[in-house]
Amino acid sequence: MSRQCALAAQKANCIKISVTSRSREVILPLYSTLVRPHLEYCVQLWDPQYKRDMELLERVQRRATKLIRGLEHLFYEDRLRELGLFSLEKRRLQEDLRAAFQDPKEGYKKAGEGLVTRVWSDRTRGNVFKLKEGRFSLDIGKKFFTMRVVRHWNRLPRELVDAPSLEVFKARLDGALGNLV
Repeated sequence: MSRQCALAAQKANCIKISVTSRSREVILPLYSTLVRPHLEYCVQLWDPQYKRDMELLERVQRRATKLIRGLEHLFYEDRLRELGLFSLEKRRLQEDLRAAFQDPKEGYKKAGEGLVTRVWSDRTRGNVFKLKEGRFSLDIGKKFFTMRVVRHWNRLPRELVDAPSLEVFKARLDGALGNLV
């Protein structure tokens, strides 16, 4: 996975945003369409496991946000807040939760057919639509999609999990993650 992170960062760094304007209206759309897709392509499969890999990818976004005139002297988190962006780590969590929302909602499946296993109980706190955590004997198993998403999903509030559609879920999730600065 470290090699995949390095390749993604290298591809993203090779794209030089060569424009004379350093305004938000120019840089932000260019970054979102040309650079960020390289950092997020199939991230559910190759999610960075090590802190150094996460920092390598985050450095690309940090550099791109510094290009914008007027924001170069702000801290990274303040630049993200000002631009209405999330860190790449938070975006990976966002995509994991969206994928988890879609999988169980695709109708009832036979046991073991979906990515995650549902456990429904009206006696639980928070949402009644909990996901079951699997067991792995190796540490590497803890980084799998099905393990990464379960703890976060089970902590989501009921109104978020019970969203009637993916669009409503996305909007509510963006609001919930926006509060987690």
